[in-house]
Amino acid sequence: MFTGLVEHIGTVSAITPLDTTASGGSGFSLTIAESAPILGDCHVGDSICVNGVCLTVTEFEPEKKGGWFKVGLAPETLSRTDLGELQVGGQVNLERAMAPTGRYGGHVVQGHVDTTAVVKAVTPDGNSLRLDFILEKPSAYLVPKGYVTLDGTSLTLTHVSPRGHEFGIMLIAHTQEKVILPKKKPGDKVNVEFDVVAKGVERIVCNILGMSVSGNEGGAEGGSLSALEEMVERAVERALAKRGVGA
Repeated sequence: MFTGLVEHIGTVSAITPLDTTASGGSGFSLTIAESAPILGDCHVGDSICVNGVCLTVTEFEPEKKGGWFKVGLAPETLSRTDLGELQVGGQVNLERAMAPTGRYGGHVVQGHVDTTAVVKAVTPDGNSLRLDFILEKPSAYLVPKGYVTLDGTSLTLTHVSPRGHEFGIMLIAHTQEKVILPKKKPGDKVNVEFDVVAKGVERIVCNILGMSVSGNEGGAEGGSLSALEEMVERAVERALAKRGVGA
């Protein structure tokens, strides 16, 4: 479990294809250097959130080359995130798993990426920075002033389009210095994790009402929206049945 408060920015120093010792199969491994600040209490098997993805440490060295650690990327991880597009020299957001005695300054982040979004626009606003994004499929989990996790960063939504396929966030000056989002340009991808509370509420409500859950990343068309339509249809059918109308 994470909080979405990025602790440090590391640098990809090596990408090793088909590294079965780390990925366990047909994926590959990432070696992330310049990460000593988060390795002081590290152990093999620990979880570290890398650009919003919960990954397992398979090797690490806290002192050499500014400190480095290795993680494996399985095919499932590659299919759901943009980590497969990283290159040597690229920077990544890093956060250690939440300690039970710590504070949740962000929100509950699982490190389980739901989908990716594309940067639509980057607009300066005083000393702040506004970023707009486009999702491949609309989402019912995005709520203005609600939470979203982008590349592992807990952020507040400033606006959401009516259909939920576009949204925006704002970065204050302090945050701009601590995360990699300000380096993104229109057309770049980011990893997106929707608020786990929103996903849980949807499942509970749909189970109570006997409706299908969206079952995909973010309640795409035919998902959460169709569940609402199904609820309305049932209400109409009951009303018609009371009046003896219908088949």
